[in-house]
Amino acid sequence: MRFLLMSAVAFAGLSTLAADMTGDADAGKAKATVCGACHGADGNSINSEWPNLAGQHANYTVARLNGYKSGETKDPVMGAQAAGLSKQDIHDLAAYFATLSVKPGEANPEMVDLGAQLYRLGNDETNVASCAACHGPKGRGNPVAMMPAIAGQRFNYTINQLNAFANGTRYGGINNMMHDVAKAMSTEEIEAVASFLEGLH
Repeated sequence: MRFLLMSAVAFAGLSTLAADMTGDADAGKAKATVCGACHGADGNSINSEWPNLAGQHANYTVARLNGYKSGETKDPVMGAQAAGLSKQDIHDLAAYFATLSVKPGEANPEMVDLGAQLYRLGNDETNVASCAACHGPKGRGNPVAMMPAIAGQRFNYTINQLNAFANGTRYGGINNMMHDVAKAMSTEEIEAVASFLEGLH
């Protein structure tokens, strides 16, 4: 299941945006104070509605921030935050958050079996693809293929993003795959996967 921070441009474009310069993690730390108000001082969000940034692949974070800055990804809060960032700022912030460790929460025991099944195997009967096929068995993603790390992601944030994929308000990646996957998922399945991911480490 291709997921996290909210992709809005084709992966080929994301790769180009992400690979054009190097970030400085130390400089990024000094610039990340304002980010901590929502995403936590250590990159672990203080609110389940907002994503964890800790441990995310730097090239993916660069691509997401570029999307907000250009307006290709519509979000009034993040658009305003990214507007004043230079290209170097974006790379420095991404490099910094990549050095941090995500802190998983706990999966709901009543949802974990269904969530684990969907994550690892999908649901052939309803054409829900396995999340692990793209994001790996431990949810660490694939930075080369621009698949984000999703292990430990916040419960409500994951639900909101899967719903956005399903209703078409968030771009779904190559061939809009995430739109098709999320649209095929029931509310119960979306919540089960979100709970499983929050506890995945």
